[in-house]
Amino acid sequence: MAKQRIQHIFMPTREYDGLAGAGGIKDFSRQLAEALVRRGFRVSVLLPFYGFIEPGHFSFKETASAFEVDMSYVGHFRRESVATWTTELNGVNVYLADADRYREKLGVYAYTDEDCGDEPHNQSGMPHFDYFAMNVLLQKAAIAMIIRMGDKPEIIHCQDGHTAILPAMIREIGGYRHYFEKTGCVVTIHNAGRGYHQEIGDLAFAEAITGLPSRIILDNLLDGKFDPLLAASSYSLMNTVSENYARELRETADDAQTGWLGHTLLSRGVVLEGVTNGINPDDYDPAAPEKLGLAAPFSPLKKSFTGKGRCRAALVKELGAGAMETVKQTGFLDSRPSQPLLTFVGRLTPQKGVDKMISALEALLPLDRKFQVLIQGSGDPEIEKKLLELAGDKRYRGRVCFLRGYDQDLATRIFAAGDFFLVPSRYEPCGLTDFIAQLFGNLPIVHHIGGLVKVIDGKTGFAYQDHSSAALMAAILRAFELFRRSPEKIADMRQAAVRHLHARYTWDIVVERYLKIYLRALEIARHFQSGPPPDK
Repeated sequence: MAKQRIQHIFMPTREYDGLAGAGGIKDFSRQLAEALVRRGFRVSVLLPFYGFIEPGHFSFKETASAFEVDMSYVGHFRRESVATWTTELNGVNVYLADADRYREKLGVYAYTDEDCGDEPHNQSGMPHFDYFAMNVLLQKAAIAMIIRMGDKPEIIHCQDGHTAILPAMIREIGGYRHYFEKTGCVVTIHNAGRGYHQEIGDLAFAEAITGLPSRIILDNLLDGKFDPLLAASSYSLMNTVSENYARELRETADDAQTGWLGHTLLSRGVVLEGVTNGINPDDYDPAAPEKLGLAAPFSPLKKSFTGKGRCRAALVKELGAGAMETVKQTGFLDSRPSQPLLTFVGRLTPQKGVDKMISALEALLPLDRKFQVLIQGSGDPEIEKKLLELAGDKRYRGRVCFLRGYDQDLATRIFAAGDFFLVPSRYEPCGLTDFIAQLFGNLPIVHHIGGLVKVIDGKTGFAYQDHSSAALMAAILRAFELFRRSPEKIADMRQAAVRHLHARYTWDIVVERYLKIYLRALEIARHFQSGPPPDK
């Protein structure tokens, strides 16, 4: 039914796996796009042409479509030039918006060491000072590109606050309104936490650069700032990346962490849809070690784990050589194949619960001397400092290793080597690392909130309720006890986790939920042709 009514889905995004990524948006964008293509839909994706993208690696070719976009500042009319590049990746038409504003950036959202120079705002790790203009330019470029190509999509699917103003633009700006009158809009909120909305406090600037009427700016303030996610609520169907996260934003005090976005939306009659993200299991199949760079094959689904031990041995040897080029290594691991290996890969922030994890490890390491810890990531300087101290502590020599930085191939080897994967997030919209860990037979230990409730305690992983070091420590001890007392039960859990994922969470299953959302978005679009939209 959906296929007959919808032919073309257009997806503007700041991230796309394999080209530019910083978080889960990259995986979502690519994997949903490819799942839609497999269902027979035509999908176009537009993202910025960042300075680190090598177009030749993906056979991008510059198109004949180049144009100027109005990007006025307060009291100053101005335009920016945009060229477009295109290629086809796994059936998806991928476009790059080529503009000076993007080419000068070597990070997706923040400045890198290479960006830093004489400019005082170019500090490594700090967000781009022109983040709002970068977002607006991408959205206006998407609109201009669609109109110039004459290839009107039935659905525009916007990713997070970076592209959430686009639905308001195509409904409220006269030059766009009629062209897009039959186009439905969907906005997926990947993270509603404070600092992720792409909000801006300079209201005059927001009005000038977006071209939106002042009433739209003033009607969509959260804590005194123009909030793109609020602005999207009157013009699109909105969803989050798990059912439980959508519930938390509507019904619980956890919404305080979003600035009460969810409750504000609810007061407007906007009911957030929750759709838990999927995953492509074949992308993380340890039975095919060559494409993943693993030392040996193994299969949690078949309860075959000999190769998993070889993967751990190879990684321990690699760490022992201390010759990591992409990360800064502190500490190493002795060869202790019979002892459980705790792993963590991710951003080192309080939101990810790393502060609680460190406190739990500080208490557990001297108490239980027969386990090891391997951590990869970067983030909060204070958290990094504490991990450096922990990995450098002579008492834990050969037991704790900290790899500061991020390397995707190395992360895969860590997933494959580990026995238990820590996900102690304070809040988590969906969670992808728990999926990946399960596919590698690395049972997740999770704080049971947000999208992490998909981990079934004692069956597909281990879960705890309180966001505290004590609760995390207790869950780790439960996992250790089972590991040592009933290894056959651990093997059963590893198999059950992969079976559960295949049964419920592949993208080919999850995509059906989005097709229903797209149909509802078309219903909203139809109401704009005759009057205001209905309650969503």
